[in-house]
Amino acid sequence: MFYMLFIKIVRVGGLTKKVNLIFLEVFYIKQELPINEQIRVKQVQLIDEEGQKRGVMDTREAQDIAYEKNLDLVLVAPNGNPPVCKIMNYGKYKFEQAKKEKEAKKKQKTFELKELRITPNTEEHDFNFKAKNARKFIEDGCKVKITVRFRGRELNYVKQGENILNNFVEELSDIATLEKKPMLEGKNMFIILAKKAEK
Repeated sequence: MFYMLFIKIVRVGGLTKKVNLIFLEVFYIKQELPINEQIRVKQVQLIDEEGQKRGVMDTREAQDIAYEKNLDLVLVAPNGNPPVCKIMNYGKYKFEQAKKEKEAKKKQKTFELKELRITPNTEEHDFNFKAKNARKFIEDGCKVKITVRFRGRELNYVKQGENILNNFVEELSDIATLEKKPMLEGKNMFIILAKKAEK
């Protein structure tokens, strides 16, 4: 737990007041499994802290064994017959679980989708500039959506818009793969390019 102290100066009707604001950040471990006195069954199958089965016994007796070792009795399989309890340091167990979840989140791949908009009559200079930006985004690990917008009579040039999108695919084929082929939705046609998988 840590504290941050901020002093904010507030002007109220010509008067100046100092206001102390305190922000607290609290970390807690969410309890999900019944432990110790929260276990309401009469008998349990006990597994000790080393993973050895100790057999079926009264819950009170299992709690006494856990207390003697300064550990917790944790109900790990409530639907067992009888329910299964394990002796462990529950706080340490939950901390390690939270750590594993955090590591798993770090390893998850998230893709950001960047969008570039063009028109069916995009000039070569603009095309090169947009292709350069698309290449940078793809190299940074983002997916790129390239959209051709058709306004008014430009809908007569759908094939021209499709050709421009195909030019992007060709230009970036060394680093990107086409994830979504050119599609016309309303007045927009788009493709999605993603980074090639590393071999």
